[in-house]
Amino acid sequence: MSFTSINFLLFFGILIILYYALPRKIQWIVLLIASYMFYLFAGIQYLAFILFTTVTTYLVTVYMDNNLKAQSLYLKNHKADMSKENKKALKKAVKAQNRFWFILTIVANFGILFFCKACLVDPLHSITDSGVISFLSVGLPFGISFYMFQSMGYVIDVYRGKADAEHNFFKVALFVSFFPQLVQGPISKWDQLKESLFAPHAFDTRQVGFGLQRVLWGFFKKMVIADRIAVAIGTLKGSEYTGVSFFILTVFYAVQIYGDFTGGIDIAIGIGETLGITMPENFIRPFFSKNIAEYWRRWHISLNEWMKSYIFYPITVSGPMLKLAVKTRKSLGRFGMRIPVYIGSLLTWLGTGVWHGFNLHFILWGLINCVIIVISEELTPAYERFHERFAWSNSGGYNAFQIIRMFVLMNLIRATDLFNDVGDYFRRMGSLAWKFNFEVLWDGTLMNLGLTGTDYMILFAGIVLMFLVSFFSRDNISVRVKLQRIPRAARYAVFLALLIAVILFGSYGIDYNASNFIYNQF
Repeated sequence: MSFTSINFLLFFGILIILYYALPRKIQWIVLLIASYMFYLFAGIQYLAFILFTTVTTYLVTVYMDNNLKAQSLYLKNHKADMSKENKKALKKAVKAQNRFWFILTIVANFGILFFCKACLVDPLHSITDSGVISFLSVGLPFGISFYMFQSMGYVIDVYRGKADAEHNFFKVALFVSFFPQLVQGPISKWDQLKESLFAPHAFDTRQVGFGLQRVLWGFFKKMVIADRIAVAIGTLKGSEYTGVSFFILTVFYAVQIYGDFTGGIDIAIGIGETLGITMPENFIRPFFSKNIAEYWRRWHISLNEWMKSYIFYPITVSGPMLKLAVKTRKSLGRFGMRIPVYIGSLLTWLGTGVWHGFNLHFILWGLINCVIIVISEELTPAYERFHERFAWSNSGGYNAFQIIRMFVLMNLIRATDLFNDVGDYFRRMGSLAWKFNFEVLWDGTLMNLGLTGTDYMILFAGIVLMFLVSFFSRDNISVRVKLQRIPRAARYAVFLALLIAVILFGSYGIDYNASNFIYNQF
C-alpha cells in the first residue's frame, strides 16, 4: 500500500480517529495492529520474514539480558565466597554464551537478507524459478532492508550493553514493524524511538497540524516533482542520449531522487509527528554541502550512522586492526596508522553498496564514493593551508563554487544507479569528454522526452520552491515554524495552495496510485 494511494489515505484517516478516540494506554497496541495490517497489504507471503526477525530479535535480547541479570545477582549473593578468578571465569562464560546466540541471530537474519537480495531480485531471479524454491519467487520482501537493519542495530546495542532489552514481545514487534518506516526509513535506534513510540499521546492540534503539513509537503515533492520528471529520465536512459544529454540526465535524476526520497521521508516523519511519535531526521539540506563527505553526513543520515556505528568503528578499533596499525606505523609512518581507517572505509562502503543491491553498478557506486572521500580526507591538511593562504577561498563566491562542484560530482557518481551495465555507464561518462552537443538545449530535444512545456514550468516552479524551503531552513528552524509567525489566514492560504497543487499537478498512475518510491526496491 503506497503512501500516495487512496487506500493509504483512508487507512491513515481511520487510524488517526481510532488512535486518539481509544484509551491512551492502548495506543501502541492500535499502532501494532495498524502496522501489521499495512504490512499485509504488501502480501501475506512476506509475513514469515518479518515474524522471523521479530521473534529472533526478541528471544536473543531477552536471553542476553536475563543472562547478565542472573550473573549480577549470583555475584552479589556470592560476593564473599568467590575468588577473583572464579568471578572472572563466570563473566567469561556468560559473555561466551551471549556471544554465541548473538552471532547466530545476526548471521541468521543477515543470511536471510543476503538470500533475498541475491535470489529474489533480478537479475538472479531465475534461481528461484528453477522449481525447488519457486514458491519464494515473490520479489524482495517489503521493507526487509529497513526493519532488518533497525532490528539488528537493537540486538547489537543490547549485546554491547548500550540498550536495555524490552521484555514485552508485542512492543518489540511494534518497534520492528512500525509502518511509516517500512517504506524507506528512517532507520531508528531503540533509544531514539522507544519513549515516544510507547508513550500515551493526547490530541494536540498544533502537533497534528505540523505532522499533516509535513505529509502534504512530502506528497508535493513526490507526486508533483519526482513522478513528473521520471518520464524524461526513462527516455534519457536511451543509448542515443550521450554528451550533454547524459549530463542533463544526471541533473534530472538528482531532482527525481531528492524529491522521491525526501518526499517519502517527509511523509513518514509527518505521520509519526501526527501520532506524537518522534523519528530521526534523515536529510539536512544535502545539496548545500561543499564536499562528498559532508554530503553523506546530510543524506540518508540514519543509514550512514548505522554503517558507522556497526561496521566502520568496530572494524577500525578491532584487535587485528590495532595490531596492524602498530606494525605498519614502523615502516610507513602516519600512512601506516591510517590503514585500518582505509580498510574500515572500504568495507563500510562495500556494505553500503551491497545494501542497495547485489549488482556490480552498486558496488562501483560504493567504491567511487569511498575513494573520493578517503582522498579528500587525506588532503585535508593541504586544503587547510590553501584556505589560510588565499583569503578569497572563504568568500561566498568560492563557497557557491564548492556547492556546485559537489552537486555535479555527486550527480555523476549517482548516475551509476541508472545503468545495470557498468560498461554503458562508463561509455556515457566518456561521451562528456568528446561530445559537446549543446544544441540539445535548444533544438527541441527537451520537448521530445515525454514532458510538455507546462510540465517544465511546473517542474521549474517546484524546484525553486524546494530550493527556497531548504535555503530558509538553514538556521535549523523549519519553514513550518516560521509560517506560524504569519497571520492565520495567510498561513492557511499557503497550505491550501500546496494541497491544490498536489491535486491538480500530481502525476497519478493507474487507479490514482502514484508510482512506487525508488527506495522501495532496496
